[in-house]
Amino acid sequence: MAARGVGILARLPLHSQRRSRVQRSIPRHFSCPGTVAANFGSEEQPLGSAETGSEDKIPKKRFSEVQKERREQAQRTVLIHCPNNINEKKFLKYLSQHGPINKHFFYESFGFYAVVEFCQKDSVNSLQSEAHTPNKSTESAIPFKSRFLNLKLKNLSNQIPEQLSAQTNNQSPPSSKKLFELLNYAESIDDQLYTLLKTFQLTEENVRLRHLTCSLIEDIAAAYFPGCVIRPFGSSVNTFGKLGCDLDMFLDLDEIGKPNVHKNAGNFLMEFQMKNVPSERIATQKILSVIGECLDNFGPGCVGVQKILNARCPLVRFSHQASGFQCDLTTNNSIALKSSELLYIYGSLDARVRALVFSVRCWARAHSLTSSIPGAWITNFSLTMMVIFFLQRRSPPILPTLDSLKSLADAEDRCILDGNNCTFIRDLYKIKPSGNTETLELLLKEFFEYFGNFAFNKNSINIRQGREQNKPDSSPLYIQNPFETSLNISKNVSQSQLQKFVELARDSAWILEQEDKGQPSPSSKQPWGLAALLLPPGAASPSLSKKKKKPMAEKVKGLLAAIKSNSADISKGSRGKRAISTQA
Repeated sequence: MAARGVGILARLPLHSQRRSRVQRSIPRHFSCPGTVAANFGSEEQPLGSAETGSEDKIPKKRFSEVQKERREQAQRTVLIHCPNNINEKKFLKYLSQHGPINKHFFYESFGFYAVVEFCQKDSVNSLQSEAHTPNKSTESAIPFKSRFLNLKLKNLSNQIPEQLSAQTNNQSPPSSKKLFELLNYAESIDDQLYTLLKTFQLTEENVRLRHLTCSLIEDIAAAYFPGCVIRPFGSSVNTFGKLGCDLDMFLDLDEIGKPNVHKNAGNFLMEFQMKNVPSERIATQKILSVIGECLDNFGPGCVGVQKILNARCPLVRFSHQASGFQCDLTTNNSIALKSSELLYIYGSLDARVRALVFSVRCWARAHSLTSSIPGAWITNFSLTMMVIFFLQRRSPPILPTLDSLKSLADAEDRCILDGNNCTFIRDLYKIKPSGNTETLELLLKEFFEYFGNFAFNKNSINIRQGREQNKPDSSPLYIQNPFETSLNISKNVSQSQLQKFVELARDSAWILEQEDKGQPSPSSKQPWGLAALLLPPGAASPSLSKKKKKPMAEKVKGLLAAIKSNSADISKGSRGKRAISTQA
């Protein structure tokens, strides 16, 4: 189910007569001090300098700090299903009886919903104490009390006229038509990439909703495992998520049963009585089976629950209907969270990184190089690794290698997970910014040129060392897993899909090369720059198509001439001798 994420389209002014630079100021509307979004803007941040991209004025918080504050924020938040024409002012006045409200917004997803964050967690308890179990005449309700609530009007005749009702935040990315309009009216290719980033990145509201969804699932899991934590990972937290992406989460049980090092009980050691199973995999399957049953039977808003327990990484897949997110729940997936932190660091070091990744991913999806269905396609994660590797190869490098981040690490950064060394510096202030000043336009073109001519038949991609290496096996595309270094994260990619990627990369580099020779006027409405790259196959502008076909036509003519010449030579040649033409 595609998430109906909070859109940014209304904030992007589209001028009908000329290309205008996209506004990059971000509104702040938080009343309670100490909230993460008041200081942190990676999901909706100023996009930085188009020239260097490394001069952001955003406080660079550690990944762990951001996730901790987001979790605490979610614990003070409730999700309320509301009547369609709820009066916002009266609604907030009613809720304020339980305590001051820090932030709220409305959205639509199979109903009309409000997300309300209180300043104090006690306010949530106060509101829950006032809630009632619904009375159903034909059905019986399962009495599970959560922070997902339903608001009803006692007197339907008192409904407020629609013009006074609460306004919703759109949670969808723009249509293809609107996206092309935005891209065509940008000032430059650099602005096009930033516009696409601004349009598709997760908004503040969408990020809040994702963390709230995890917090609601945690309430359910805590009924079986008190003290557990449901942690989001992947695109939802690594700053590379786009509106509509799935919500990946894992059940973290590591905190359960950890001894308190500050208490000394002398010679005695107290342990929990627990059941034992033959292996950790079996334990994971049993835990997820129980959680899956609980979500299916008792979880408000959880539908379409699938227990996929025999996969390499067992998981429970379900749709959270109220938020609109398609969710995947695993357990104790610490390496995946560490990978999310690494991408968070790379995305925070330079504004060009996210803009380039978003554009390459969008380009790949437009040409069916990636798919939401598992198969032989290149994944978004693989594309992100390729962009990072390419930026490590620039002169001077735009991004540091993973090994250099490891060399900067302190003792507190040391991290060994399942025998894998996952150590790297976590303090962004200790990483020296790049002196590279290349434009996004140049980087995009050279990305396509670099991988359009990459020796995939013999070399692998390795962001740990930032250099090409011989492939350890015959996989068409080999991208080393940054932490589990014996694994290839692109092992699924077929030779035909890789060849398709290479051909499209070369085509895209050629199109961008033509942009240097002349840019169409806004009045022509002809897709240019990034917009031209996103056109589906066969939909290129006539002028580009003619230019592109001309060299091929000349080549065919030359080949025909060579065949004729060769035939003439054979017929005229002396005994047993054949003249072979090498003309092409």
